[in-house]
Amino acid sequence: MADATLTWSLDDAVCRIVLSRPEKGNALSGAAVRDLDRAFDAALTQGARLVVFEGAGRHFCTGFDLSDLDSESDGDLLLRFVTIEGFLRKVFDAPVVTVALGRGSVFGAGADLFAACDHRIAVETPRFAFPGSGFGLVLGTARLASRIGRDRARSILLRGEVIDSARAQAIGLVTEQIAEEGIDAALADLVREAKRLDPQTVAALRGATKVGDADAELADLCRSAARDGLKARIVAYRAHVLASARQKTA
Repeated sequence: MADATLTWSLDDAVCRIVLSRPEKGNALSGAAVRDLDRAFDAALTQGARLVVFEGAGRHFCTGFDLSDLDSESDGDLLLRFVTIEGFLRKVFDAPVVTVALGRGSVFGAGADLFAACDHRIAVETPRFAFPGSGFGLVLGTARLASRIGRDRARSILLRGEVIDSARAQAIGLVTEQIAEEGIDAALADLVREAKRLDPQTVAALRGATKVGDADAELADLCRSAARDGLKARIVAYRAHVLASARQKTA
């Protein structure tokens, strides 16, 4: 099945949701986030036991699509960030096993989606970055800390580091690294494991090992995004990134 921004299929309890905007690096527009949410809900309703997120083309996801930034208000941007946070928390707390196949650039909201999944697989040698703090946004911070530890998460976010796949695996962000041709075998193993427990048991296990408070994390996000000048901060951050890129290629 296909939506405007993604394709998804369900076969033998495995749902594969593929972001399908390769010309945009699979960046997440508002429509893409809504499509992801609907596809994930449909997968759960139709009996998926393993949900796989991946991106078409070279990249998993390069973050938010801000190509329409000029027409967005601070309120529009706040709503977009709140919507993605709701979706990410749904993935993190899902009563099924989740997998992210990270290729190429896994940046911004794409890195947050990667971190929200149970199995975080690096395909070949992707790179990871969480740049939201560069424009004052606190999104997915607690989930990242739950994966790699508080101090390490703070350090990465404060420095705005880009992390290669080897280091990502060493710190626990990546759970496994495979070659492209190993994907089908890896997923076959994971679906056997996923079918071992019913969704009610998975949900109970998540509840018993719960990390973070969804309401508190949403409040942190809203406080960071509601500061005056959200759009201006994003514009300034984007200009800084472009200037830095030009200096490197000069």
